[in-house]
Amino acid sequence: MEYKPLEVEKKWQKKWLETGAFEPSEDLSRPKKYILSMFPYPSGRIHMGHVRNYTISDAIARYYRRQGFNVLHPIGWDSFGMPAENAAIKNGVHPKKWTYENIDYMRRELNSLGLSFSSERELATSDALYTKHEQNIFIKMYEKALVYRKSATLNWCPSCQTVLANEQVEEGKCWRCSAVVEQREMPGYYLKITKYAEELLEDLKKLENHWPAQVLTMQENWIGKSEGLEFEFELSEESKELLGGKFHGYKVFTTRPDTIFGVTYSALAPNHPIVNEILQLKLLDKDKISAVKKMQKQSAKERQSSEKEGLDLGISVVHPLTKKKIPVWAANFVLLEYGGGAVMAVPAHDERDFEFAQKYSLPIVQTVKSNGENSPLPFTEYGVLVNSAEFSGLASAEAKKKIIDFFEKNSIGKRTVNYKLRDWGISRQRYWGAPIPIVLCPKCGAAPEKEENLPITLPDDVQITGEGNPLDKHPTWKFTKCPKCGSDAQRETDTMDTFVQSSWYFLRYTTPKNLWHETPFDEKSVKYWMSVDQYIGGIEHAILHLLYSRFFTKALRDMGFIEGIDEPFVNLLTQGMVLKDGAKMSKSKGNVVDTDSIIEKYGADTARLFILFAAPVQKELEWNDSAVEGAFKFIKRLCDRSDNDEHYNRLPEIKHSLLSKEEQYARKKVYEALKKSAESYKNGSYSFNTLIAASMEAFNALSAQENRTVWSEGYFILLNVLEPIIPHAASEISEKLFGCENLTGQIKIDERVFEAQNMILAVTVNGKRRAEFEISINASKEEILSAGKAAAAKWIDGMNIKKEIYVDKKLVNLVVA
Repeated sequence: MEYKPLEVEKKWQKKWLETGAFEPSEDLSRPKKYILSMFPYPSGRIHMGHVRNYTISDAIARYYRRQGFNVLHPIGWDSFGMPAENAAIKNGVHPKKWTYENIDYMRRELNSLGLSFSSERELATSDALYTKHEQNIFIKMYEKALVYRKSATLNWCPSCQTVLANEQVEEGKCWRCSAVVEQREMPGYYLKITKYAEELLEDLKKLENHWPAQVLTMQENWIGKSEGLEFEFELSEESKELLGGKFHGYKVFTTRPDTIFGVTYSALAPNHPIVNEILQLKLLDKDKISAVKKMQKQSAKERQSSEKEGLDLGISVVHPLTKKKIPVWAANFVLLEYGGGAVMAVPAHDERDFEFAQKYSLPIVQTVKSNGENSPLPFTEYGVLVNSAEFSGLASAEAKKKIIDFFEKNSIGKRTVNYKLRDWGISRQRYWGAPIPIVLCPKCGAAPEKEENLPITLPDDVQITGEGNPLDKHPTWKFTKCPKCGSDAQRETDTMDTFVQSSWYFLRYTTPKNLWHETPFDEKSVKYWMSVDQYIGGIEHAILHLLYSRFFTKALRDMGFIEGIDEPFVNLLTQGMVLKDGAKMSKSKGNVVDTDSIIEKYGADTARLFILFAAPVQKELEWNDSAVEGAFKFIKRLCDRSDNDEHYNRLPEIKHSLLSKEEQYARKKVYEALKKSAESYKNGSYSFNTLIAASMEAFNALSAQENRTVWSEGYFILLNVLEPIIPHAASEISEKLFGCENLTGQIKIDERVFEAQNMILAVTVNGKRRAEFEISINASKEEILSAGKAAAAKWIDGMNIKKEIYVDKKLVNLVVA
């Protein structure tokens, strides 16, 4: 059969679409598999990273669909976001038009790969209906105090008139216009993810051996549970007076109370309220005020990466145990959002504090030593306390407990569990996002919109210039009536972080489209399909997307939207990146491989075969043009040799023991491929590279023998194995040879092919090994002894054989004289 990839692929893609081959059944009594890849942002073109991601999920979905499972394998578009606004600024095209044109183009590209997605459940998160349900969820969260509004310090570009993410601040300047970024106090909306910190941490245990260990560790570190001591540093009396009696002190948290006697200074974040008050009262000279303001302008990311800097604020606090005065400094390494923006500094036992103390010649007092011996500083390990009053001589672990007990007994501190995890700020001062459904009323304050008024959609008549939020400037859109009192009010002009949309889309897919208007997700459908059996995506989403999705699942469970689902994704596969010339593909590096041109030249099956064969799915994949050519040649050979076959609608009956050695070997390699296929899917390793290698070996073994029945059986099985990987070519050959009967149901493995047909026996003559021979395992003792004597003929020629001994399946021993 001549291989014409584009012709064959067009035929089968049309057939699959017309028959609804990839739509899940509404029979919810069947065993199910929910296979999901992280949905793409509609940037305009798919890249090889997309091809790899979706080919992996497609192979898994096709396999389980063929095994009789009811398979949900959906696709959608994470379609809100800043790139659409950037395109509008650059090209003068409306974000909505740009987005939906890209979706149409990328849909055609994905379809050209033969991906078995459900077309009926496709969604875009910028669709008005999706926004309606998302806004309703937001309001329910707001009513349950899972959403709240507060002011926080954000990166503000005075030129673009917009808030910037930390990643958009480069050397203190706006990434787009290079204006100096300011730190500005602004109101925003926050999701109370910290309420679920302990459950999010504890439930990671349920995901062990199902998620990559690296991802679990990253999530655990991000949540960052720590147990320690919280206490207040009270300002000295003169410091209270300097600040006009406005502050009594500030709280600090430490995981190392055993080092508390080593505190020699305390440090505040540059934007701490006390620091702001000092600036307001002009208690520092002009140079110091300028230095503080410079630190305040740095983003959190820049502060963490830059050299440690600080200055003495001219105030002091009182050590809670020694009662000594401790100087208070402003330091760029202290962040307001962590620990309240204040730390107790113990330079002898903390690398950061030590570096800072050395730079500014601050005292260093060692209070923990290794087994009481002198240790080089900073000594950050546990040891034995010294210079610590009545706690000296105690081991760190015991001292931590007793010091916390002392603080609690004297009501000057308490034992506390802390988390690095912070509530999720979702406000974005951008146009192309889901509007936050809150009305700001002069009388009622922030009031959620009425449900019957949802969705609150974006106005189309906006100008995207990159300066400010178009919603804030719109002449009519933001003006409305208060849903509570009916007074004149204004809509919230912030839009939601796009991570919100991707935190529940997997639940939306479970519901048939005819129910989408009524509910965000149907109760019966969610109960049947959830949790996702296999989730596939890049390691770059290991923290935020996965953590937010886990949070949303738990919050929606507690609000009664879903029932009995604690975790959204049972199994997680993080596929490796696709590289070219040793680097990640990017337009700037000029190493992007155009997906369309590869399909045009070789066909989709070649792209699929290469992408699954070139490397294990979890590892990085290096693009190789010659390997792509090799994949094409293999499919071509598979098609060419199919002309030599006979037609069977089922597996032919073969008596394995009567076959030649070559024929038996060919059958063994074919069934090895079948066995490897079943194991690869069942154990979740998805070892497509070794599975394809086994299939190629089997094809070569079939080609080395001439038994047409063995050949037909081999094709019957191999096409079944390869169909999830090269579905177009496998379906075309299967239709021609077997009426596609080989692509339905499970093929039973003939275990006889793995049984040894022959055995190799040694021949010893008078106890010395002289020869070996191969003989059928069914041979009689007489046949074995005769063959043994023939193998050792030169050693027994002319000799008198006194004894002939056969040790079962091991050797023939001849005693001669």
